[in-house]
Amino acid sequence: MSVLSGKKIVLGISGGIAAYKTATLVRLFIKAGAQVQVVMTPASKDFVTPLTLSTLSKNPVHSTFYNEEDENAVWNNHVEIGLWADLMIIAPATANTLSKMVNGNCDNLLLATYLSAKCSVYFAPAMDLDMYKHPSTIASFKALQSYGNIMIPAESGELASGLSGEGRMAEPENIIQFMEHDIAQKLPLKGKKILITAGPTYEAIDPVRFIGNHSSGKMGYDIANEAAHLGAEVVLISGPSHLKVAHNSIKVVAVVSAEEMYQACHLYFENTDVAIAAAAVADYRPKNVASQKIKKTESSFNIELEKTKDILASLGQLKKNQFLIGFALETENEIENAKLKIKKKYLDLIVLNSLQDQGAGFGTSTNKVTFIDRNNTIEPKDLKSKKEVAQDILNKVIAFYND
Repeated sequence: MSVLSGKKIVLGISGGIAAYKTATLVRLFIKAGAQVQVVMTPASKDFVTPLTLSTLSKNPVHSTFYNEEDENAVWNNHVEIGLWADLMIIAPATANTLSKMVNGNCDNLLLATYLSAKCSVYFAPAMDLDMYKHPSTIASFKALQSYGNIMIPAESGELASGLSGEGRMAEPENIIQFMEHDIAQKLPLKGKKILITAGPTYEAIDPVRFIGNHSSGKMGYDIANEAAHLGAEVVLISGPSHLKVAHNSIKVVAVVSAEEMYQACHLYFENTDVAIAAAAVADYRPKNVASQKIKKTESSFNIELEKTKDILASLGQLKKNQFLIGFALETENEIENAKLKIKKKYLDLIVLNSLQDQGAGFGTSTNKVTFIDRNNTIEPKDLKSKKEVAQDILNKVIAFYND
């Protein structure tokens, strides 16, 4: 999955011949999973039509502050567009538009949107060879980059004038690649390896029956997906679940029993930076597993159980520099029991769920948690979606590495 997936992108188009490439650029943004709004300078409409771009982006294209032909029209709010964006790119960025960006000359909707944007802004210059090398243009490049804007260098090749040299706007595929690489390098968990457990375990009674629980795995899967979006390399060790991951940086290791999960965790833990144990692992398993289906012959039936291995405690004993996070699902004496687990299992952080809280626990799309760290700092959270809880957990990881 592209790091552009889910991003809201404003594409600003100024009046140069390279504007014809923006149809392909919009298509590639959409293909990468982004949402796109297009803002054009009036001059750019001579090179590519708003109809083409609105069809490809599935959004109206804006080029003026209001519709002069409709006296009742609502104005195009440049502030709203600028604040909507996660990313903005101006392509092509002509010498004229670059100069206006540097000096805050706000005479069209595109420039007003640029000045209102709070997100990262990329610009892809496009002009003839001599214009590209002119001292004033070079000064514009330097000034814009000093403001925090990101330049996508022009490429060399045949130019509209017939000359050949530097000044061609980067090809749409190369713009996408540049942006993806730039964003990926800045992700807060880039280079981190995170081990996550998720879902239930099934402990066999016979070939067709098992002891299990109601965990869907959603909490662990949401953590895995969010960690990957933040740049981490993720190993997700999952018990039986119908859920799927949404990122190609996640390696899924499917297991069934607590013993299989124990072995998988120990296989990957040594080379892990962070381990998050979100799985609902069975505490007990049948001591003897029948090789054939047990027949219903008696009015009562007893199963002798034995303890499973404590995966989290075993990882805590092996911990070197890993940041170790556990979960606790409690029904009584929640805080006290969670604090005991932190100490007993050598945790850095525990995520406490209480079945007393409505909307928390198994089988829901929401969770209400309390964070308790190894210093016994208690931080209760409001009821949130599990995706938002995952983000809160990973913010704790980011904060740990930024301290």
